[in-house]
Amino acid sequence: MSSPLWRTKPIQSDFSSSSGLKRVLGRWQLIALGVGVTIGAGLFSLTGVAAGQNAGPGVTLSYIIAAITCGFAGLCYGELASMMPSGGSAYTYSYAAFGEIIAWMIGWDLVLEYTIGAAAVASSWSGYMTSLLSDWGIQIDPRLLAPPMTPVHLADGTVVPAWFNAPAVFILILVTALLMRGMSESTKINNIVVFLKIAVIALVTIACAKYINVSNYHPFVPQNQGEFGHFGFSGVMRAAGMAFFAYIGFDIISTTAQDSKNPAKDLPIAMITTLVVCALVYAGFSLVLTGVVNYQKLANDPSPVATVVNTAHAAWLHNFVKMGIAAGYISVLFGLLLGQARVFLVMSQDGLLPRVFSKLNPKTRTPWTSHVMFCVITSIFAAVLPIGELGSMTSIGTIFAFILVCIGVPVLRRRAPEAERRFKVPGGMIIPVLGVVFCGVSMASLDEMTWVRLLIWLALGLVVYACYGKKRSALSSVDK
Repeated sequence: MSSPLWRTKPIQSDFSSSSGLKRVLGRWQLIALGVGVTIGAGLFSLTGVAAGQNAGPGVTLSYIIAAITCGFAGLCYGELASMMPSGGSAYTYSYAAFGEIIAWMIGWDLVLEYTIGAAAVASSWSGYMTSLLSDWGIQIDPRLLAPPMTPVHLADGTVVPAWFNAPAVFILILVTALLMRGMSESTKINNIVVFLKIAVIALVTIACAKYINVSNYHPFVPQNQGEFGHFGFSGVMRAAGMAFFAYIGFDIISTTAQDSKNPAKDLPIAMITTLVVCALVYAGFSLVLTGVVNYQKLANDPSPVATVVNTAHAAWLHNFVKMGIAAGYISVLFGLLLGQARVFLVMSQDGLLPRVFSKLNPKTRTPWTSHVMFCVITSIFAAVLPIGELGSMTSIGTIFAFILVCIGVPVLRRRAPEAERRFKVPGGMIIPVLGVVFCGVSMASLDEMTWVRLLIWLALGLVVYACYGKKRSALSSVDK
């Protein structure tokens, strides 16, 4: 097509591009990054929300459905990552497969996905950290622990509106500062945190399993309440749609190609390994969670794991678990904030965003400008929006990216059959087609307001592209 909107980025340029970033991530660091991002708020917080508001104990089925769907998408990510081992994730893949306008839309969508995802995680971290501090006798003013206008109770029993979620803002600033120190140092800390988090999950699962009350599983899928998405099969599917937020980790891995030592080989392996490990963890852990605590008590609980530990009367676990989860969230925020900056870096290098976002600090080789900007934006979302809305907004962005990646596989097989593929999705077109179908059904299961927010965000993005990126694209000079 002759229109600049549909100009495509040559696949070969993705191999030869240089970002200036240090290539320090090996296969195990990538797996640690993926697992660290994936096992977080989706498990420690949204499990309770999805069970209490949508699926009941059937939230375990939701995680399995989401894992299968993500498996289709994950295989497609693997093939494209082996072809184009450069940063940008679905943005870069779409640029080669569909053209600039679609690439811009998915890049803009990824910004929403990672930003809102980080805000949701920070909000959940706030709940766990507040509970831990309370155990230590440290009380924070309730007005600093919830979104504005949320009714909270003061020590004297007075009900007043909250101001904003201050701990959520604090942790975002802390993790941003860690990222700005450089990848080598921050990755070491991330690996330690991931190990601690896995140990906590294993300990809680083993210790609390004996307190499962089988009656809490009846009914396993509560009867629909007359509204789509509120229990019944539609509730399981809506929870599955929300659960895409939980499987964001392997998508984050694909944004780190320019930080990886051998991206063409290591990215596909790291993505698939992450998905398999995390799917097993989510299914098993959610089953224990809803077995120990009745799902109805989890509907608005921002820290359901702490509730489960309290219900199981495992007092010796209290502080250890809360400390482990609070520390574990650091790895989630690490990956999400890293992904934000890497996508903006690649879009800036392509000329679609101002060059300031691709400038690196001379000493640490990190994009400071992007990190600071996203810290501010994400902090605002975390401070003022409830976690349920944040989770849904992240999920729809994730699914949208998955659909384009699944479609991108057959498109590029036809458009660039000669391109080297170190990993290829088995079964011909079956898996990409199933990925599109499953993702489409999950996306359709999300509520109307989530769709409205996505469309508004994409419309805003098109305005930005029309005013800036269209004329300044690096490919515009090629067209002249």
